[in-house]
Amino acid sequence: MSANPQWDISRALGVARFFHLVCGVRDACVTPFLTLYLRQLGLAAPWVGILMGTKHLISAFWAPFCAFLAKSYQKRRVLLIGSLLGSVGASLLMVLVPPLDRDPGYRSCNGSHSVTATVPPPGVALTVNVTSAPEPAPNHPAPSLPAERSTGVAPADGFRGGPGESGQEPFSRLPSSFVGSIQGTRTTSRVLLHPITSRVKDTPQEGAFRVVSPALPLLAGGMALASPSNQSAAEGKAGTLDLSWEGLRWTFILSLGSVVCWELLTSPLEQVADDSLYEYLDFVDATDRYRSLWIWRPLGMSAGVCGISALVGQLDCFLTTNGPRGAVHFYGYSLVSTLALLVSIAFPVPVCRRWEPSYKMVKALSLVGGDPRLITLALTVFLIGTATSTVQNFLFWHMKDHESSELVMGFSVALGWLGEILLHPLKTPLLRKLSRVGTVGLGLGCLAGQLLYFSFLWSWWSVLPAQILSAISHGALWWAVGASIEHLATPGTERPLSAMFRSHFYGGGASLGSFVGGFVVMRFSLAVLYRACCVVLLLWLALFLSIQPRLPQERKINYSKLLAVEASDTSDSEQGTERDWLVKAMRDEHSDWRG
Repeated sequence: MSANPQWDISRALGVARFFHLVCGVRDACVTPFLTLYLRQLGLAAPWVGILMGTKHLISAFWAPFCAFLAKSYQKRRVLLIGSLLGSVGASLLMVLVPPLDRDPGYRSCNGSHSVTATVPPPGVALTVNVTSAPEPAPNHPAPSLPAERSTGVAPADGFRGGPGESGQEPFSRLPSSFVGSIQGTRTTSRVLLHPITSRVKDTPQEGAFRVVSPALPLLAGGMALASPSNQSAAEGKAGTLDLSWEGLRWTFILSLGSVVCWELLTSPLEQVADDSLYEYLDFVDATDRYRSLWIWRPLGMSAGVCGISALVGQLDCFLTTNGPRGAVHFYGYSLVSTLALLVSIAFPVPVCRRWEPSYKMVKALSLVGGDPRLITLALTVFLIGTATSTVQNFLFWHMKDHESSELVMGFSVALGWLGEILLHPLKTPLLRKLSRVGTVGLGLGCLAGQLLYFSFLWSWWSVLPAQILSAISHGALWWAVGASIEHLATPGTERPLSAMFRSHFYGGGASLGSFVGGFVVMRFSLAVLYRACCVVLLLWLALFLSIQPRLPQERKINYSKLLAVEASDTSDSEQGTERDWLVKAMRDEHSDWRG
């Protein structure tokens, strides 16, 4: 280690706490709501799944590679500053992506004559109650909504036309996001609507109309609008998604480019910051204080997700006049990223000597391949990533189908993080009482229960009770995984092994879950996806618990015998490797077990 300035541990820990807090707020501004914004752009579930799968795949492999390069060339601070600076611009690219529907309809900002409209994927076929006054005489054109331009009626991209779906009065004067027809007077007709939620408020009069739709489905059709089981269904009989490039090429390609650019700039930040801080504290033998820093990121996430949700409803209409809602998320992300950029200037980064090649990641990979217990743990983490990605990608879609506000969505996320923080004092007693394997089983069971519960949501508030279980299905589960990794790792491979599990295995599972989940939602429904994930987790849980007793168990080291041998050794002249008798004993024990 070369000469360093005065080591101020208290100052370094204070800066690190604030940096983690700000980064938590920053991530909470966009990450939980990204798929909801992509839905508002008009992208269907398969395309959103492809985008999120690509995002997870980049993060799984690009972040460790950048961390390796930053350490090799001693450019960690440059990478931190460049990542934060680049993410500011990359996040704003998403605001520039044009939605599929350039005329999304009215926004609920003006009070009277308002329509609350959010653009879902094309191909929404619904049955709604449409009350219309008698048609005017042929010589008198039907009146239109005040201050609304005439756009005519043309089938929305992706709709499969059917009988009675032609543009007739009085709907010929509706915005292009409304497509439908009405026959006769004061009848109920099958109407194709684009918005997720549509309320046309007007005084019933000659030629006026009223669209009553308390909640519109997520994707394609269904038979009963009010049926919860019909939410998020994608049934070809009622309407199909046009997956051709005709209507999607620009929106999807620009979204893909923005997400890829954004993830390439953002994903290395967390791992590089963690590695820098750990090595900084390790140099002064203060790594025990590193473990207490984790709490600041979930605190920031909890505050950020609620704060940005409250701001969206108040500021979105003032900041944007066209396009989908949600731009406030990206503006907030950019603003908080600027604050994090200022904090990163003072973030503790160790000044290292000439870099020496290290093969710890290769050793960690070989350790996983040679240990059956680590193999089963890796498969468990992979399945956790697969199942969790379906919740992260589509739970807010499900809540939106039940008319949930973004504030409730944000509170549901914060509830899970706060539950994990409150449960943390019980971490050690829980692991001691249930053991590592038992805690992993408990976490998998709670995650499966959450998925099953989410498949039967009946109201916007019904998601909140299940989110309390996130303290176990996420918090306790990862505590047990981390404790198992530390127990099974050889000296010097704990951190590389932990990083491999969180990036490669968990990220790979999340990528696969996103790719597959989107097409399952389109072909079947979101409820089917959650139930399928629940069944897979329960089957793996039964297999995981049944094979644990049959796996080779480590032989316990007799520490009392080693201490007796050390005490009986009266020679004070022996130095070198024999001095580290405990490390040597552990290495010999691991070699004997593998042999």
